Amino acid sequence: MPVHRPTQGDSAPGASAASSPLERFFQLGARGSNVAREVRGGVATFFTMAYILVLNPLILSGAQDVHGDTLSPVQVLTVTALVAGVMTILMGITANLPLALAAGLGINAMVAFQIAPRMSWPDAMGLVVLEGLLLCVISLTGFREAVMNAIPMALKQAIGVGIGLFIALIGFVNAGFTMGHEGSPPLSLGATGELAGWPVLVFCLGLLLTLALLARRVKGAILISIVVMTVFAMIVNAVADIPEAAWGLTVPVWPDALVAAPDFGLVGQFSLFGAFAEISAITVVLIIFTLFLTDFFDTMGTAVGVTSEAGLLDDEGRVPRLGRLLFVDGLAAAAGGAASASSNTSYVESAAGVGEGARTGLANLVTGALFGLALFLSPLATVVPAQAAAPALVAVGFLMMTQVARIDWADHTLAIPAFVTIAVMPFTFSITNGIGAGFVAYVVLKAVTGRVRDVNWLVWVTAALFVVYFAIDPIRQALGVD
Repeated sequence: MPVHRPTQGDSAPGASAASSPLERFFQLGARGSNVAREVRGGVATFFTMAYILVLNPLILSGAQDVHGDTLSPVQVLTVTALVAGVMTILMGITANLPLALAAGLGINAMVAFQIAPRMSWPDAMGLVVLEGLLLCVISLTGFREAVMNAIPMALKQAIGVGIGLFIALIGFVNAGFTMGHEGSPPLSLGATGELAGWPVLVFCLGLLLTLALLARRVKGAILISIVVMTVFAMIVNAVADIPEAAWGLTVPVWPDALVAAPDFGLVGQFSLFGAFAEISAITVVLIIFTLFLTDFFDTMGTAVGVTSEAGLLDDEGRVPRLGRLLFVDGLAAAAGGAASASSNTSYVESAAGVGEGARTGLANLVTGALFGLALFLSPLATVVPAQAAAPALVAVGFLMMTQVARIDWADHTLAIPAFVTIAVMPFTFSITNGIGAGFVAYVVLKAVTGRVRDVNWLVWVTAALFVVYFAIDPIRQALGVD
């Protein structure tokens, strides 16, 4: 259920700009928004996903290709900000949705640690470009949109709930509140079963502040919390003896320099078909298929979840301007490969901006502009620690969780697949896995209860593809490929 539903007084600022170019282009009034809310939402989205400016260079530059070559972290940071900024703005202008894009986590790790060791970096990025172009073609044919529209409403609602739990877990893990272990239990409170250290205290206070502001319906609640807790973290870090490693990737200290020149050396460093000379064609096809399926359904889940939270789905659960959304998302994947930033995809953290009131693509212009500034102000872009931004993800997880009340729990052929979808997403740390498990459970239960005709043929095809996705390892072994 969308947060900050506009009241008559809340939407008044937008009324004064009813005839402005921004109002006409982005339809602010029609969606119950105004410029101030879109700006707040765009800023909140940026800060909740700004971690990718640190994490993507860390992952991509931390691996070697088959020749032992590595990517420069400074160059990776530049292309990460560049592609994210350009594609986020393009999404806002063409699809008019508050859905930001950046390098996809999981996919970048696959590129770095599974693909690059088999070939050169340009060859690996060329496969990402091919996968993105395939997504564009599928989007132009309307097949991708048809699949999304064929999904039962209960599964769409479950996807939103599952994503809510997923991003809440991301928030807890990023803040160090929840940590994984090799032994039992797999997750625990902190590193040793108890909370320890100032950084975790920053997160806990930030979460309480965020929830309190939301309960009081304070405008800008999420953004206010991020800013306040960032300042608090900087003060704590200055007065307490805290090891840098305790903060994680981002240490809340004022940078020595505010401006750093961007390095665009990686742009265009890809080989479209070079991989075919390095490994077998069957292996190349399997790699592209895995990248494609992950991108395809991650975007589907994110788009449904975020637009549902924004109250933008129509009565049949369809996403507005879906064709444009999917084409830009595919283009972003290709652009990410062409710039050696890895595949770019729609970000579930956009829900933080929705939580601040974003309802249109105007918020994307703000988020994209901040990524553009990050090209030159990269030291400032990494000031906000995860412990200050993570409470926003947990709070948005709660807001998205409210959709669970809309699922028909009396019909087990819908309720069980919905539960599987909701549970698998956070438990496997993957949106795609949750969607796939839900699809397979849905068609199986409909079949065994004699309700095969209830299932759209596209859902059958999609479920079959997911069976291949989950069985990819034995398929590789049966074909004799690595």
